[in-house]
Amino acid sequence: MAKNDSSAKLCEQSLSHIEKRWQGYHWLPLVYILADYFSVVAAEYAALWLRNFILPVGAPVIEIPATYTLVILPAVFLVSLRLSASYKRAVPFWKMARSVFQAILYAILLITLVLYFGKSGSDVSRLYVGLVWVSSYCFIIGVRYILKRFLNGGNLLQIPVIFMGAGKTAKLVLKGLTSDTGYGYHVVGFIDDNPKEKELVKQFGLLGGFADTERIIKETGVQHIIITAPGLDPSKLVEIINRIQPIVRHISFVPDLIGAPVGNLEVESLFNEKIMVLKVRNNLAYFWNRVLKRAFDLVVSLVGTVAIMPLLLLLALLVFLDDPGPVIFAHRRIGRRGKSFPCYKFRTMCVDAEEKLKQYLAENPEARAEWEESYKLKDDPRITRIGGFLRRTSLDELPQLINVIKGEMSLVGPRPIVSGEIPKYGECFHDFCLVPPGITGMWQVNGRSDTTYEERVSMDSWYVRNWSIWIDIIYLVKTIMVVIKGKGAY
Repeated sequence: MAKNDSSAKLCEQSLSHIEKRWQGYHWLPLVYILADYFSVVAAEYAALWLRNFILPVGAPVIEIPATYTLVILPAVFLVSLRLSASYKRAVPFWKMARSVFQAILYAILLITLVLYFGKSGSDVSRLYVGLVWVSSYCFIIGVRYILKRFLNGGNLLQIPVIFMGAGKTAKLVLKGLTSDTGYGYHVVGFIDDNPKEKELVKQFGLLGGFADTERIIKETGVQHIIITAPGLDPSKLVEIINRIQPIVRHISFVPDLIGAPVGNLEVESLFNEKIMVLKVRNNLAYFWNRVLKRAFDLVVSLVGTVAIMPLLLLLALLVFLDDPGPVIFAHRRIGRRGKSFPCYKFRTMCVDAEEKLKQYLAENPEARAEWEESYKLKDDPRITRIGGFLRRTSLDELPQLINVIKGEMSLVGPRPIVSGEIPKYGECFHDFCLVPPGITGMWQVNGRSDTTYEERVSMDSWYVRNWSIWIDIIYLVKTIMVVIKGKGAY
């Protein structure tokens, strides 16, 4: 009885807290709409300025009527953003970025068609339209990211949520939700009969057991429930969902499929049979997806190589001055279909590296064990002064852009391995051989050299089974952030 009174009191306090601070989460889409409106207007003026700045002196200067700038064009963009479902309150930021990209593409296509059929296309600068496309995406995504960081940091307009299940799965889900800017949840508390993660309960509070669920939901008014108890008997899980569905708006649950390739998951319902069918698609099995990945690699690599050519020449000079000898080091690695290829890097080791390694491993048993485990040494005596800097910043891998252009590597993919590592991949080596290895990938942005070998293999396999072009874009952006921090690289 005392337990129920305590739970009820805690629920009452939670409800009061929610009403005062979090009930306004319904206004988040409106905040997005206002932010998008000003972003689009700013993007239009920025595109107009850039267009007039880029063109040579004497070129005709265009002026866009305020009616178009402030009303018509923003309206087209906002309608397209709404139809592309980009105003959902809680989605991964990369999904939001994808929805915004699609919406802007559709808006630009619609505007182009209207201009063409209205026979006004010759009066509008194509350069201006292209700049509006690029700048509007950058402005909208940039403003949304800053806005979400501000709201999340201040616990403003957050969605109140209750977790059912306080075990390891809940801890993982909570970590994923809090690490992604796109989400914005405020955890009211946990419901569990026998919570395993005591720290979660201590931090957020235990509202009661599974039998108290309906009462807790009614007393707190929370309309978002996340069931993180994959170990529950399926019949028990169905029974819980059926009990609480009539009194809440949203129920999410984690099925007992942790580790499965669900990056391209689709759900179908057989209504008469009351059956849910999960479909997992292998994107890399489709020819046009492989063409898209190759085209993306080629375009970004060519543009990137030209853009950073001065940096490449400077680094090559520094490598030579620090330790005279070859600037580029080519090491045989295993690539797609198990074929070996020369993987290019700026030389970060002394010229007589192989001899020095043999001597060092012979004199240091602990270092030999470390080398046999991961083929890496945290304190490697072969590394030169400039080589240490290049490794910490991952700048030593820039010559691999040549491998990408040649088709031997990809911008994002599994970690390139040596032939001696093949046995360690086991059955996952089949996944590894399906795509070219990448300059960057999952393991580089998830701890890099601080991860275990088994974790790296698992990450490589997950990437191949869940590939999409958006995953490649995400990991390229994340790689830049990790390189800036310099965490886990040696």
